Amino acid sequence: MELQGVNASGTTGAPLEIKALQLAKSNQEIQGQATLQLLESAADVPKVSSNPAIGSNVDTFA
Repeated sequence: MELQGVNASGTTGAPLEIKALQLAKSNQEIQGQATLQLLESAADVPKVSSNPAIGSNVDTFA
């Protein structure tokens, strides 16, 4: 037994499938660009404070 979709010829759904793939590709490119921007902005953040005394004392009393 062969399994077939709703349309046996498969030609009517092709433009919709192509459009869905184009939208998925566009969405993936946008997400990739956003990820790159996030990584680039994180690279600008200094890893270590210029003053090592900052944060060395923690007040544990409320």
